[in-house]
Amino acid sequence: MPNSEPFILDVVLDRASPTPLHAQIAEPLARRIESGELAAGTLLENEIAMAKRLTVSRPTARRALESLAQRGLVVRRRGAGTRVTPAPLHRTMRLGSLYDDLAEAGREPGTSVLDWRIERAPSGVALAMGIRPDTDIVHVRRLRTVREDPVAILTNWLPPDIAPSRAELAERGLYSLLREREVIPAIGVQQVSARLATEGEARLLGEPVGAALLALERTAYDGASNVIEFGQHVVRASLYSFSQVVFS
Repeated sequence: MPNSEPFILDVVLDRASPTPLHAQIAEPLARRIESGELAAGTLLENEIAMAKRLTVSRPTARRALESLAQRGLVVRRRGAGTRVTPAPLHRTMRLGSLYDDLAEAGREPGTSVLDWRIERAPSGVALAMGIRPDTDIVHVRRLRTVREDPVAILTNWLPPDIAPSRAELAERGLYSLLREREVIPAIGVQQVSARLATEGEARLLGEPVGAALLALERTAYDGASNVIEFGQHVVRASLYSFSQVVFS
């Protein structure tokens, strides 16, 4: 387990240097994180204590820590402080569950089910799933974590007759639960784009407002070309990457 005592950066600031003071604080911390000297989960000194100890303004200390957060090296959460982030999650472009991929990689996934309800399909969802807009559909929204650090906000719509329960989704990955129901994902059409975090997304993901996110939209089909789920997800770009095989 990471030490509960915060890491104190031992640095002498050169106030005559053209390098800004916030960068003189941030860069030594970045080097220690990138080298692995500071392990994932390590708590850093808070901005108030840092500012007082280094005799700098609080905005200077805050800017140093926020610059690390923008680079994906730390996560800042109200009440939990500033901690070194886990190593980035790398996924291949395959039709599968993020939960299962994390578990296979030994990354200790967790899930908070933020919403589970039956609703009339919104027009955009109905179009993606090839159903009428007044069709009842299960709407699920989850927060995926790795060792309690937030990674992604997952939003799915599923036909009610195959949708796992709220309790099941809190413990297992969606696709493994579908397979138990003999609903086998065969093919998916997926788009990946980039956008900035909204205030609500930033709060859930522990990122600053406007941080870079990857947005994924996917429609999955079974072997008979029936739509089994439609998803719109956002993941922390600082912790996530994809690989795929391309052919000429």
